[in-house]
Amino acid sequence: MSRKVRQTAILLAILVTITAVPGCGRPGTAVGAGTDAPTSENIGFFDFSAELVPLAATPITFTIPMPTAPGKQVSTNRTSTIDFSNACEGYVMIRVLKSTAQQLRVRIVGPSEVIYQYRLDQNGQWEVFPLSDGNGSYTIAVWEQIEGSRFAQINSVTFDVALRDEFAPFLRPNQFVNFSKDSSVVSKATELTRGLKEAYPRVEAIYNFVINNITYDRVFAEEVQQGMHSGYVPDVDAVLARGKGICFDYAALMTAMLRSLGIPTRLVIGYAGEQLHAWIDVYSDAEGWINNIIHFDGNDWNLMDPTFAATGSQSTEVMRFIGDGTNYSPRFLH
Repeated sequence: MSRKVRQTAILLAILVTITAVPGCGRPGTAVGAGTDAPTSENIGFFDFSAELVPLAATPITFTIPMPTAPGKQVSTNRTSTIDFSNACEGYVMIRVLKSTAQQLRVRIVGPSEVIYQYRLDQNGQWEVFPLSDGNGSYTIAVWEQIEGSRFAQINSVTFDVALRDEFAPFLRPNQFVNFSKDSSVVSKATELTRGLKEAYPRVEAIYNFVINNITYDRVFAEEVQQGMHSGYVPDVDAVLARGKGICFDYAALMTAMLRSLGIPTRLVIGYAGEQLHAWIDVYSDAEGWINNIIHFDGNDWNLMDPTFAATGSQSTEVMRFIGDGTNYSPRFLH
């Protein structure tokens, strides 16, 4: 590989790779399936700080593997169905069977014991949730609101996961990175990388497009901060169409575009300094998951953060912040 290509390569990784083992989800004990009323054993509180939307504005032909819900391994109750038939592919699918006036949440706990918390739409459509922790035991639960932050567990299942491909959770669409083969972001990614065969220039092309064509939406960020868009989840095609968004949008857009090209990419939510933020990790066959580096400028590798790069490309202070991986503290992978 030429020095010029290496100098323009864009990569990023913070977390260690996950060892892959053949096999699919093996069910454990279903908990709470069919429960119609809260009891003292299934009532819990939700930490809504886990749902804060990241706002920080500063500091080859590939067939997209689309998720399916074949119904071979499920946990069902009056309100929802959890389909974990394809757990070995790195995801579960959940849908609401009967709408309720109360809010619903999904809680996923894997081998790392990090609690992943999601909202669950009540439109009757399947939603995809990643098994970001790789191989090991998972408990997936649906919770229904009682009052305020008090929720009752109404559907749950525990099963073991052995991924067929360690990158499986980071190549597919999910609730936060939602796209299909017909999405505008997929067409745009194909257009931008036409004729580029290696991962480095493909990532560079996507990265440069995002930071040069998507502007930070400060008005929307303020509205989210004021609670006007509770539970906001990016619509990547809408972000592409309007050409602006918050950091969550930047990261989701770039993640969707890279995944559509078969490049394993993680959307990371964590802290940039003291601000909740979103950025991405990218995998390269040549380098693997490389810790705390992304862009080689001829002397140094710098952490890639599409929001900060877009808003701070003229700021030496901001670019120095981006380049210091110690400023970033990952919390969740999607």
